[in-house]
Amino acid sequence: MEKEKQLHWSDILKKSIANSKKDERTEEEKKAEENELVTKYYTEWKGGSDKDESYKNIPRFYYRLPAEDEVLLQKLREESRAVFLQRKSRELLDNEELQNLWFLLDKHQVPPVNGEEAMISYEAYLQVGEKAGSKCKKFFTARVYAKLLNNDPYGRISIMQFFNYVMRKVWLHQTRIGLSLYDVAGQGYLRESDLENYILELIPTLPQLDGLEKSFYSFYVCTAVRKFFFFLDPLRTGKIKIQDILACSFLDDLLELRDEELSKESQESNWFSAPSALRVYGQYLNLDKDHNGMLSKEELSRYGTATLTSVFLDRVFQECLTYDGEMDYKTYLDFVLALENRKEPAALQYIFKLLDMENQGYLNVFSLNYFFRAIQEQMKLHGQEPVSFQDVKDEIFDMVKPKDPYKITLQDLVNSCQGDTVTSILIDLNGFWTYENREVLVANDNDSSNTADLDDT
Repeated sequence: MEKEKQLHWSDILKKSIANSKKDERTEEEKKAEENELVTKYYTEWKGGSDKDESYKNIPRFYYRLPAEDEVLLQKLREESRAVFLQRKSRELLDNEELQNLWFLLDKHQVPPVNGEEAMISYEAYLQVGEKAGSKCKKFFTARVYAKLLNNDPYGRISIMQFFNYVMRKVWLHQTRIGLSLYDVAGQGYLRESDLENYILELIPTLPQLDGLEKSFYSFYVCTAVRKFFFFLDPLRTGKIKIQDILACSFLDDLLELRDEELSKESQESNWFSAPSALRVYGQYLNLDKDHNGMLSKEELSRYGTATLTSVFLDRVFQECLTYDGEMDYKTYLDFVLALENRKEPAALQYIFKLLDMENQGYLNVFSLNYFFRAIQEQMKLHGQEPVSFQDVKDEIFDMVKPKDPYKITLQDLVNSCQGDTVTSILIDLNGFWTYENREVLVANDNDSSNTADLDDT
């Protein structure tokens, strides 16, 4: 067969040479025929046709979600996901298996001890991996070992650090499975109602929330969920990736409430603690003078030190969601999260949107002057000499150092790490006063600390 093919090609070549002697065609015509022959013989050699059917080898990657009226398909999808998550859950190490792993690691520690930490060599590490069982196999790799190496002269790793690494991985997978059970759409994200259900069912498992009245649960859940969505859903899509929830520290803060002996300081600094939630809700009730469950601009003006400018509050009520010109608790929570976390990009984005009146994507001299004029007016009302805008404007541009010397973008504010100071200068008389008297305040703090040192001695 191979010989016949060779003869076939040789005959064609002989004919081609013979024809070339008396061929009177143009070079273009010869080239076209040559291309046609190459294509023809190459296709015959491949045993295919001109029609490309390589798409048949691409695996299916899109599966249509069942429509609302396809009840049976929806039920099948839910059951399949539940079975899948149960299987994944069974693959995780349980408490008994974790205890067994710790026993094996402790048994294979390699001297000398580094301080108070027991260490293990790579050889002993592999031996433990063989004895620990199939569930532990993924933790005993060269990559994991290398990741935990920390300048030990004998090339060992800390047993405690490795065990904590395993515990953290197991916890992350358990939490991911737990969150996925509330993912109704099955698309890897949680809607607001999904996260509300998750936190509501989590409350009884958190000892630090034992004292909460059941009537307050809905307000607590709203307060907790708002922090997740304010920071993790900047585009306000109404959903958050489960991956983003696991990557941020908010879930750690929430689950910290499992600790029955959590200090008072930790509770006060934790947004999810009962004292913190009651503080925020209590402030809302105190501001609501007419007790209609909503806040007017006049009521909100008493927020904090009651020194936010009326111009800024006007913008809040223009841009934020209101009902007949009044703000509900959910909108108030966004407002509080922005003002209490002014260093965070999400909070700066919230405030920047209010300062950018013409929605240009930047602040210019006119924008700065418009807001600072309200600060100057408040200074006059308090019997203070107004500060020159030109001086403040120059200081703001010097602090931010924007790419364009005439415009300040949100990214400029974030990059400068001075966004909290700049926004405070423009919207809050108390914030401006703190900035203006920063040197005096620092000196006072130093004097106080020196006095305390003298007292101690």
